[in-house]
Amino acid sequence: MTRTRAALATAAGCLAAASCGTATPGPAPAAPPVTSAPISASSPVTEVAAPEPTVVTPPTSPPTTASPTPTGPPKFSAKVSRVARERLEYSWRPGCPVPVGDLRLITMTYWGFDDKPHTGELVVNKTATDDIVSVFHRLYDWRWPIYKMRLVDAYKADDFASIDADNTSAFNCRPAEGSSSWSKHAYGLAVDINPRENPYIYANGTGSHKNAREFFKRPVRAPGVINPGDRVVKAFQQRGWEWGGYWSGIKDYQHFSKGGN
Repeated sequence: MTRTRAALATAAGCLAAASCGTATPGPAPAAPPVTSAPISASSPVTEVAAPEPTVVTPPTSPPTTASPTPTGPPKFSAKVSRVARERLEYSWRPGCPVPVGDLRLITMTYWGFDDKPHTGELVVNKTATDDIVSVFHRLYDWRWPIYKMRLVDAYKADDFASIDADNTSAFNCRPAEGSSSWSKHAYGLAVDINPRENPYIYANGTGSHKNAREFFKRPVRAPGVINPGDRVVKAFQQRGWEWGGYWSGIKDYQHFSKGGN
């Protein structure tokens, strides 16, 4: 009887405890292991980019500026054009052996005695333009100096005044020195170059220009001088022009002409 009551009391206590939601404390259950869910072919995959490497840029030097290229003298240039009658106010007149229409004005560069380029003018026969441009191009490339290059009309066609001014010129409707025949200059087929450094010498060895006395004899080693057999003479000879320095008796060192005196 006593045992039966004790058992009933124990059972009633257990039921009471269960209905009150209390349980005898015990050890906490272990956490379930973390597992990765299986990835199927249809499952989206998120790629995580790797961190970009740090790039260290070395300090740069200040930008260097290239040294400027020295500017040289301009290249030779020549322009051939018809010449207006007004430009030949003194050097041409009716009765000259060549009409104005057969003359041409050449405007071209030349190398000066000051070691600088200049622009000058020559009037020549239209048949001589290629020869003159070719030779003067070579003189310029050689830096062979010319003192001055103006139309003889700047001196009112006075040949003596033009020569005295050391002026290089070509066309001038005048007779040959000491002759009644036309000079090659009257046809535009002759050119006088640096007449002071290359004077006209009489058969007795004298000349009429006092400022040219130091250049009466050849050879002379000086700028702008033409000597026998030099490259200036050869340049003209290659174009079929003759040099007055080869004349017998009289010497005209400044003078080049095509087809004779």
